[in-house]
Amino acid sequence: MSDTGAPPRSLVVLAAVLATALAATVAVLGLVLSPGDSERGVPGADGTGPLALVTIPAPEADSPACVNLVEAAPRELKSAGEQLARRELAEPAPPATVAWGDDPVVLRCGLDRPPELTRSATLRAIDEVQWLPVTGDGSTTWYAVDREVYVALTVPESAGTGPLQEISRTVADVLPATPLDFE
Repeated sequence: MSDTGAPPRSLVVLAAVLATALAATVAVLGLVLSPGDSERGVPGADGTGPLALVTIPAPEADSPACVNLVEAAPRELKSAGEQLARRELAEPAPPATVAWGDDPVVLRCGLDRPPELTRSATLRAIDEVQWLPVTGDGSTTWYAVDREVYVALTVPESAGTGPLQEISRTVADVLPATPLDFE
């Protein structure tokens, strides 16, 4: 420290260089990775081999409701005129998670209440299931918000509406409706 209490000039220069290097690395990774890579994971992203997915908080994933939903999930989903086969998930696989297709459609059960769920949020009813759409880069995550557990279905833009319609029927058949919880 100098007499003024400021850090030495060499330390300030080093911090600036490190911050610049970090920013450059993030920028390069942003250009190299496609928009879906964070959800899709790199291993198996081409549709071969197990699909790596990021684990997110799902405190109710082990609940009977999620076990029943995962068991009832279809082996294939119809999407944009083609059938998407269920994907094997890489270990450690997130609990209560199912995926289909090369550009995967991902179903997760037992999540925390989405923060976007407010009294003024726009919901869509599909097969009597209330869904909250949250748009991201290249995909939309649909949250079923009127069930005993929160369910998320992430659908890439290329998938069309088929996966959401099929999963809505499954959710409606397996999980009874409950009042919305805004808190």
